[in-house]
Amino acid sequence: MISSFRNALDSGKFVVTCEVAPPKGLNLEQTGHHIDLLKDKVDAMNLTDHQSSVMRFPSIGGALLVKEMGGEPILQMTCRDRNRLALQADLLFAASRGINNVLCLTGDSVMLGDHKTAKGVFDLDSSQLVAAARTLEKGRDLGGNDLDGAPSFCAGAIVTPEANPLEPQLIKFEKKIEAGAEFIQTQAVYDLEKLKDFMDYARQFKVKILAGIILLTSAPMARFMNKNIAGVNVPQPLIDEIAGAPKGGAIAKGIEIAGRMINQIHSENICDGVHIMAIGKEELVPEIMASAGLTPAAS
Repeated sequence: MISSFRNALDSGKFVVTCEVAPPKGLNLEQTGHHIDLLKDKVDAMNLTDHQSSVMRFPSIGGALLVKEMGGEPILQMTCRDRNRLALQADLLFAASRGINNVLCLTGDSVMLGDHKTAKGVFDLDSSQLVAAARTLEKGRDLGGNDLDGAPSFCAGAIVTPEANPLEPQLIKFEKKIEAGAEFIQTQAVYDLEKLKDFMDYARQFKVKILAGIILLTSAPMARFMNKNIAGVNVPQPLIDEIAGAPKGGAIAKGIEIAGRMINQIHSENICDGVHIMAIGKEELVPEIMASAGLTPAAS
């Protein structure tokens, strides 16, 4: 079964995806509201998998909710919490429910989250998880055993174009593509010249690249990301711009900045689309798209 997300990637259109974070608990009301708001505006929605190692409602549960509500889910799956048996089983379960898009991640350290005594598994890494998905598609598991019914996936991974040094990221990027990644969603980018440099290198590979855009909601948030998130660098002029917003206007300025960047990426055809991360403020994604000059149908 070919997913509508893969069709969008193959169509040559400017693809727009976003993230929806499952709740910490069983109250799915806000998550459902965000899904309903976004399902007809973006090409697909990522469901985060215990983002930053904070325990939440499972990503596969969120992906099922997106599917039930008529949207297109991208299942985020990390290697932090499950061994290869559980990862393969979850991939099979997802495919059995029509969830064919998967973003393969190694996962953040448990020391970043709210269960610091949990044991990280990391039986596989993200490249190996992509390869596992491709092995299942061939009708075999990682133990070499035959499957009774094989899945089909649109599998992707991530890269950090602003990492310093960049070379280790390029090595990982190539490994992920060799393993079978067909799309890449990047870590947040704020320096579009560095993104262009990365794309000059990446264009030699047959893979679709979606630039990650994190909505800045305040100058302290930008400074926090610079200090605590590897590979993210918000330039000082952008921090100054959002710090100089009128009282109560920081979020509006953040929307303007995100929209401006997306518009440039789109108009200059820098890459194949964008992945919008409005962390905790998913309801603002349509405003970001409007600020970028994109139509609601993500054309």
